[in-house]
Amino acid sequence: MNIFHFAYNFLGSGLALIALPAIWCHEKKDPERRAALAQRLGYDPQNQDQALPGHPRIWIHAVSVGEVKAAKAIVHALDTSCTNASILLTTTTMTGQRYACRQFDSRVTVRYAPVDLWGPTGRFLSVYRPDLLVCMETEIWPNWIARAHGAGVKTVFLNGRISPRSIRSYMNIRPLIKPVLEKVDAFSMISEPDARRIISLGAPAHRVRINGNVKMDVQDSDQDDAVIKDLKRLYGVDDHTPVFIAGSIRGAEADILMEVYARLAAQVPGVVFIIAPRHIEKSSRIAELARAKGIEWQYRTELGKAGAGRYAPVVILDTIGELRTVYSMASVVFCGASLVPLGGQNVLEAAVWAKPVLFGPSMEDFEEARTLLETFCGGMCVKDGMELADRAIQLLAHPSEARRLGRLAKRAVLSNQGAARRHARVITELLPNP
Repeated sequence: MNIFHFAYNFLGSGLALIALPAIWCHEKKDPERRAALAQRLGYDPQNQDQALPGHPRIWIHAVSVGEVKAAKAIVHALDTSCTNASILLTTTTMTGQRYACRQFDSRVTVRYAPVDLWGPTGRFLSVYRPDLLVCMETEIWPNWIARAHGAGVKTVFLNGRISPRSIRSYMNIRPLIKPVLEKVDAFSMISEPDARRIISLGAPAHRVRINGNVKMDVQDSDQDDAVIKDLKRLYGVDDHTPVFIAGSIRGAEADILMEVYARLAAQVPGVVFIIAPRHIEKSSRIAELARAKGIEWQYRTELGKAGAGRYAPVVILDTIGELRTVYSMASVVFCGASLVPLGGQNVLEAAVWAKPVLFGPSMEDFEEARTLLETFCGGMCVKDGMELADRAIQLLAHPSEARRLGRLAKRAVLSNQGAARRHARVITELLPNP
């Protein structure tokens, strides 16, 4: 442990000692939160004796919903390759945990990840005894990696990406990160720029591979036509209804999208406007904005209750993990976190349904996906809310053109399939021989 790692632990432990009593008092009244806190501190009272039976044992960490979706594709690829491994999947967020519990059966054990402190990490490893730690995308946790390395547990970064925004922050703490990265056994990165960035942080170049984006494989292989038909019935739309979906909206985009809706409603008769915040707790703010502007709206969770259908032109998606399927109903999609400087969202989740995708100029975190869509002419960048409304109106008024662009978007996704299998192969190469 070098001086930087020591300082990291010293500061982290000090903050934990200060914050833990307050957190415990806050969480103890809620059984779900109390169990989550225990797991995050490295305890699992339910499964102390045999938490992860069988061999080999793979610990996959996925922060939240998006990473869980990618992890699901990896698990499917492992199962397809007949890798008979015992799998533990951890998340950091409560939304990710709930989503993961719904997605996986007894095939996968789902738990909260330990906080990156020396003690909790050690306890977690002693309970679950993994053979391999898989960090989805680029979760650089010094104590996880150091303690796993010390215990003989191999580590791999899967579907790794380092955005132009995050590389600047990481470079500021490179003396801490470089020794940690030297302990990682493989870096399975999304693209060449991601590979260059992780190497610049200190990853050994000979351990870095480029295997594409797993999220390109999170596609319509699990499409259920009956589910989509029921969804359309629930929302009161059919194949001729103009449907605009704004997904993963963040920050000031909510205000912008209310103005976009006003323009669409004035020029596109019967348009249905579905808006999904990136974080579900922001649903109420969108509702307040709509109410203040006199816009008729309803929550998605109101649909279907006591046989109630959609009565409002604006539906606020206040559910977790449903957006990707809801995209199947769209005529036009806008992917958020891109009209504000927040790096964008995964445009491919809409493109795979053969939908034309609009996005703002801030796509730093999804450069590869943006380039792919633009190369195939299935996606378009808009500079502001005014241009977004203009493009949306044009496409909604010309559905045949929207369908043509949607087919190009899907072709872009299909041109880059197979990433999940390539990343899964990295895992199998690192697993111990049976």
